Amino acid sequence: MKDTLQPVLELLAGSQRYFIHFARISIFIVMAWIGGLKVFQYEADGIVPFVANSPVMSFFYTKAAPDYQSYKNKEGEVVGRNIAWHQENGTYIFSYALGAVIVGIGLLTLLGIFHAKLGLIGGLLTFVMSLVTLSFLITTPEVYVPDLGGPDHGFPYLSGAGRLVIKDIIMMAAGLMVSSDAARELLEEKRKQSLQVQVYKV
Repeated sequence: MKDTLQPVLELLAGSQRYFIHFARISIFIVMAWIGGLKVFQYEADGIVPFVANSPVMSFFYTKAAPDYQSYKNKEGEVVGRNIAWHQENGTYIFSYALGAVIVGIGLLTLLGIFHAKLGLIGGLLTFVMSLVTLSFLITTPEVYVPDLGGPDHGFPYLSGAGRLVIKDIIMMAAGLMVSSDAARELLEEKRKQSLQVQVYKV
């Protein structure tokens, strides 16, 4: 049994570098896809509860947090009155800017395959972005099942939005992992440069 598993273990152990690159690619795919969707009305409307209730982000909107609940659009729904409110609120402009930032972070992380400094920045920004996203578990009521008469509501019963948010803990870990790899590569480059200088002086 041990002899059978040995090649598999060696393959996995020797593939760590490729897996880290795969993590970078995965982060880019998620960031580019989700960030790109921020230009569409349904996605911009969908992030309003998170932004409006966040002490870190709510100032980007012009209207008070409780107001958005009266102007919610379901995914795919187009209600002129609601859209007009969101236009005044700054919902769409903020969403476009946020989408560009998210795509940019994903791109920096992907470029870490070729450039360690860019990858370090991208990985650290991925961690920070994930930390902000996870803070929604504290600030956004919609991440938990509402009390509609059933026995399961409130903490710890995650709604669809909450289940989406909690997954960012994986993004956080991946961001730290690729950052660590980029830092290791930068230190290795610095060590090699230092050795070359010492050899030159000798």
